[in-house]
Amino acid sequence: MTAIRLLLVDDDPLVRAGLSFMMGGADDIEIVGEAADGAEVETLVDRTLPDVVLMDIRMPSVDGLTATERLRGRKDAPQVVVLTTFHADEQVLRALRAGAAGFVLKDTPPAEIVEAVRRVAAGDPVLSPTVTRQLMDHAAGAAADTRRARARERLTALNDREREVAVAVGRGLANAEIAGELFMSVATVKTHVSRVLAKLDLNNRVQIALLAYDAGLLEELEGDGH
Repeated sequence: MTAIRLLLVDDDPLVRAGLSFMMGGADDIEIVGEAADGAEVETLVDRTLPDVVLMDIRMPSVDGLTATERLRGRKDAPQVVVLTTFHADEQVLRALRAGAAGFVLKDTPPAEIVEAVRRVAAGDPVLSPTVTRQLMDHAAGAAADTRRARARERLTALNDREREVAVAVGRGLANAEIAGELFMSVATVKTHVSRVLAKLDLNNRVQIALLAYDAGLLEELEGDGH
């Protein structure tokens, strides 16, 4: 089994030490580098070729949001998991829109942080029920009408089946769950997800979910009792 190559980015040396300690106990994860600021990230990525970057949001020179945007704009970019001390943080939403594959709180139990790295490396987003609710609240907040109109316009590029898959992704369902609910194979689900990403020019499943929230599709499902 090839180990997951992990880059740690946090300006607090104690946090980096703690993360390094907990990840060191996982046989399938290899820490290939550490950075104290977002300004160091691209150079270290070129040097160490990580699969996943654990990225702090608040750093003194280049913050995690800017570093994430720069990384996700590159070809063959590593997956990014945002580290934060807050459940509700506009910057977390911005990071997810920039292409981060999810977020974990710094006080999350070690085993869950390790599992988050594994999930993201496997292509699954990491979104807790707390942030899911906040995304729905955000979609109903300031400038919601403008966001909703724009999101719905973008979704017109999808056919009916692709739209169903996009909504299921927005609900946080895994490929196998989507396959069972929509009566298709897992391979077909993966094909639809790839087509949705390509048609909408998105980086990952998290961004599909964000677009579904902005379009109000998840609220409609709740209203229907789903």
